[in-house]
Amino acid sequence: MKKHFLTGLVILLPLAVTLAVVGFIVNFLTKPFIGFVSALLTRLDIINRGIFFLSPDQTLRYGSQLLILVILFFATLILGMVTEWFFIKALFRLGDTILHKIPLVNTVYKTTQDIIKTLFVSDKKSFKQVVMAPFPKEGSYVLGLIARESPQACSQSAGVSLLSVLVPTTPNPTTGFLLMCKKEDLIFLDMKTEDAVKYIVSCGVIVPEETPLLPPPSSAP
Repeated sequence: MKKHFLTGLVILLPLAVTLAVVGFIVNFLTKPFIGFVSALLTRLDIINRGIFFLSPDQTLRYGSQLLILVILFFATLILGMVTEWFFIKALFRLGDTILHKIPLVNTVYKTTQDIIKTLFVSDKKSFKQVVMAPFPKEGSYVLGLIARESPQACSQSAGVSLLSVLVPTTPNPTTGFLLMCKKEDLIFLDMKTEDAVKYIVSCGVIVPEETPLLPPPSSAP
């Protein structure tokens, strides 16, 4: 019985977590508009009855969320098309310049902008190389992702070239440590980033397949 229970848990738990994350994202995106859209659909009498096992109120709520997601998708698509126009590009550049000059706002805005560009726009190989880094002391290791070369001031102060390594925490990989390590102290692995993240999130339960070692690259990624 225990074996069957664990098997069922392995099947259901990832599904439950996925549904919880998707539900959180949907609620986050639709919450600012749900009241207005629900009132509009009620006034137009478009959704006024239950469907299958859903009550009229549930049907109204889920229908409103679906409509909002569709509108947001097309609004985002149109925004991306519009920004390709020269005039609109100029306006966005002006707004970008203004935001960069506002104290406090410029720090948050520029940092977020740089992170988004690095993760989704840039063709650099940031966070693509998996390594083992000595942490928190010699003789013990953690999985890390190479971000890029460390700031020049740090390398000069240490008297040696350093690499910036992101070490995600377990089981929540959205937090972690940023280490600056010498290349020769790192063990380079032929492991996919997603496999490394799965291993970290699962607290070491999900073990990647055979992971051969790689020689250190001649230059930092």
